[in-house]
Amino acid sequence: MILMTQMTRRTPTRTLRTLQREVDDLFDQFFGRTDGGDRDTSPAWSPSTDLVETDEDVRLHLDVPGMSADDISINLQNRTLTVSGERTSERTGEDENIVRVERAVGTFHRTFTLPDAVDADSTEATYDNGVLTIRVPKTEESTRRQIEVQ
Repeated sequence: MILMTQMTRRTPTRTLRTLQREVDDLFDQFFGRTDGGDRDTSPAWSPSTDLVETDEDVRLHLDVPGMSADDISINLQNRTLTVSGERTSERTGEDENIVRVERAVGTFHRTFTLPDAVDADSTEATYDNGVLTIRVPKTEESTRRQIEVQ
């Protein structure tokens, strides 16, 4: 018995953009998402984020250069923190000859699940030099305690 496998020919000129589009399509098929249009018309982007947890709080640092505080929305419900916003293009005139565009524009949406027992009412957000910092304090009951063995 002879088994034959299907071979897919790959060209070395395939771009990273093509690979990204294929991966996005795979996720869209799996999760049943549709964007209703061409991805290239409104590129999606996601700010790089650092998440730091201490005994006292949880802090998120999101890189959102070129945005103002009015462009960003932060919501905290139960243990779910959602940060969203929109960065627009800085193009000013039609007489510009754009040679290269590498900075993404468009909307972003990030969701984070926080640990139990956070103090939502004391959450603070600051924006400085293109970095959004969100500080969510933990409640007294969630702080780590050293238990002495007797």
